[in-house]
Amino acid sequence: MKAVILAGGKGTRLFPLTREIPKVLVKIGRKPVIEHQILLLRDYGIKEIWILAGFLGDQIREYLQDGRKWKVKIYYLQEKKPLGTAGALKTLGKIIQKDDFLVFSGDVMLDFDIKRLVAYYRQKKAFTIIVHSNDHPADSDLVEVDNKGKIISLLRRPHPKGSIFRNLSIASAYIFSPKIFKHIPQRRKCDIEKDVLPLILKSKEKVYAYNTPEYIKDIGTPKRLEEVRRDYSSGKIRRLNLKNKRKAVFLDRDGVINKEVDQLSRIKDFELYSFAAKAVKKINESDYLAIIVTNQPMVAKGFMTEKDLNEIHKKLETELGLKGAKIDAIYYCPHHPEKGFVGEVPELKIKCNCRKPLPGLFLKARKDFNIDFKKSYLIGDQERDILAGRKIGCKTILVKTGLGKSYKNAVKPDFAAKNLLEAVVNIIK
Repeated sequence: MKAVILAGGKGTRLFPLTREIPKVLVKIGRKPVIEHQILLLRDYGIKEIWILAGFLGDQIREYLQDGRKWKVKIYYLQEKKPLGTAGALKTLGKIIQKDDFLVFSGDVMLDFDIKRLVAYYRQKKAFTIIVHSNDHPADSDLVEVDNKGKIISLLRRPHPKGSIFRNLSIASAYIFSPKIFKHIPQRRKCDIEKDVLPLILKSKEKVYAYNTPEYIKDIGTPKRLEEVRRDYSSGKIRRLNLKNKRKAVFLDRDGVINKEVDQLSRIKDFELYSFAAKAVKKINESDYLAIIVTNQPMVAKGFMTEKDLNEIHKKLETELGLKGAKIDAIYYCPHHPEKGFVGEVPELKIKCNCRKPLPGLFLKARKDFNIDFKKSYLIGDQERDILAGRKIGCKTILVKTGLGKSYKNAVKPDFAAKNLLEAVVNIIK
């Protein structure tokens, strides 16, 4: 597999820092951001790299040269006038004709397990876009996906007032096959996200979203550059790579993040606790993943569909995102073992391994995110939450909200807290 780094932007939002140097040469630690990208590619065995340069491209070539310093081969194409991200990519159409290739935006600091991404791409056999939840979805381009991760629509910013969405932001990193070139218009300026992805979605080509909580952040503004430099100095960027064991805070949903409503099945009845966003944001600022694991038997009972449930989760992600908080993943069990409800869904009325306190959803999360259960926590308001935590070997916290207000069961949690915020504060401490 080859790699392509888009390095043509002027970085005007970083002026005066980028007035006389291209933004890909802005340093993170002692190395330019583009050098960090090259080292990441090399470490995963990708050693043929194309740089698509623009503004002050001669400086990029002078610094990187042919790549032998890093034991890779670097090639260059210099645009004579701005072509946009897709227009620049089109210039490779006669050069890359057989191989699949990674594409990075050159102003993004990233450290992720490329091996996992490539495995996902080969499984799906389709164009793949890296997405992630972030703390500023309101000013981000987002995607809507189906249950298998296939992208079904794009939500370009600015979003309509009052809309709800999955917090899945496009992360400016992709894997394409050479088939991508036929979707890029000839000889005109155009962008991958704005112009080409909509064309692909209208065609018969499939596009999948690879959702990862690993570190991917652009340095496009002074504030974000400062954050990236701080995260690099602390070692956070490297720690979040999924090749490393991660720790998580598993969250029950009803009665923990949102108010307990008997047989909640309507989106209008869903209401976040006032402290929920602040609590989740504190998890986001740590090295813990924020993962919801919830039983939702109302689907099996026929009181709502999985589409209804997904709309509720979109509302949850939207309201958290607008307050600067994000959930890394949501796992739910739609099953229920007891039959006899009017309107029930027979195929979901089964005994499964994913309904808490059974560990199925947690085991899936461990596989997806390489989680170390022993360093993780589970926060819940019911006995089944505490039992589930015990089964997987993590620490458990009972919150005195929802059904936890009257908890008198014999199964004791490791800790108790007034609410989610207090529980998270104690974890971080």
